[in-house]
Amino acid sequence: MLKRITEKIINNLGRKDYKIDSRIKSIDLIAIVFSRFFQMIRGFFLKLRINTSKGLIFVGKNVTVKHAHKIKTGKSLILGNNVFIDAISIGGIEFGDNNTLQNSVIIECTGNINHLGEKLVFGNNVGISHNCFIHVRGTVKIGSNVIMGPSVSIISENHNFSDLNTFINKQGVTRRGVTIGDGVWIGTKSIILDGVNIGKNSIVAAGSVVTKDIPENSIFGGVPAKLIRKR
Repeated sequence: MLKRITEKIINNLGRKDYKIDSRIKSIDLIAIVFSRFFQMIRGFFLKLRINTSKGLIFVGKNVTVKHAHKIKTGKSLILGNNVFIDAISIGGIEFGDNNTLQNSVIIECTGNINHLGEKLVFGNNVGISHNCFIHVRGTVKIGSNVIMGPSVSIISENHNFSDLNTFINKQGVTRRGVTIGDGVWIGTKSIILDGVNIGKNSIVAAGSVVTKDIPENSIFGGVPAKLIRKR
C-alpha cells in the first residue's frame, strides 16, 4: 500500500510511470519517506522566498540558496545536501518539472557584480549528480531528460588573451553560452566549455573536454572530445 501511494505521489509530481523497486522493504521505504518529509518542510521555507513555484521543493541539509527571488521552479525540485546556488543574474534560474540536484552541486550565476551573468534554464526530468559545477556567465540551457554524472563542469565564459601587453584579467571576456539538447548523457568528470551546443540524444564519454559542437545522436569522448561513433 505504501509503495502504491508513494508511486502515485511521484507520478503527480511529474515523474510519469515511475515504479519503486519491488525489492525495497517497507521499513526502508518508510525511512526514505520520513527523510523526504523533513526535506519538504525545509523546502516550504525556501518556497516562500523564490519567485514562482508550481509544486513541492525538497531541501537537504546545509543547503545555501542566495537571491532566491530570481528562481522559478516546476512541479518538483530536489536539492541534496550541501547544494550551493547563487541565482543573482539578469534572467535568473528556471527549473522545469522533476529536477534533481544531488549532494554538493554548485550553481554560480555571477562571479563579479560589475558584470552580471545571463540565465540558466532547465527542462523537465533533469538529473544532476554529485559535485557538479554549473558556471552561468553566458546563457546555459539544459534540455529535458538530461543526465549528468558526478563532477561534471559547465563553463559559459572565456577570458580574452590576444594582447600580450595587457594582463589577461584586464582584457575582458566573451560569453557565447552553452546549450545541451534533450536526452543527453554527460559522463562523470567531463568539462563543457563556452560556446558548445550538444545535440539531442548524444553522449559525452567520462573525462572528456568538449570544446566544439556535438551533433545529434553522437558519442564523443577524449581531450579534446572527438566523434567516437554515431548512435
